[in-house]
Amino acid sequence: QVQLVESGGGLVQAGGSLRLSCAASGRTFSSYAMGWFRQAPGKEREFVAAISWSGGSTYYADSVKGRFTISRDNAKNTVYLQMNSLKPEDTAVYYCAAGPRGPLGGYDYWGQGTQVTVSS
Repeated sequence: QVQLVESGGGLVQAGGSLRLSCAASGRTFSSYAMGWFRQAPGKEREFVAAISWSGGSTYYADSVKGRFTISRDNAKNTVYLQMNSLKPEDTAVYYCAAGPRGPLGGYDYWGQGTQVTVSS
């Protein structure tokens, strides 16, 4: 069982930056792939970024590639999403997720989400 708690969301102007954090409980954090997803009002949840258990492999949605960076610190049981050059279309609730089947293999555990709002 893994419990996930996101933090770091907020209101930022277009072009600004935010860093999201996701703190995980449980001794098996380092064996899980981690992902970030987002859901905007009226839209389906979409993939943003993912990272392998070791941090050696990362994946990004085309819409955030070059602007967002996912990273993890297994000693702190935390995964991060550094978001730069934010755009109004990045506004959404951001969720972190953990899964045992690799970064693109599906996720079993989800956080409660943190709101990111980008003003134009």
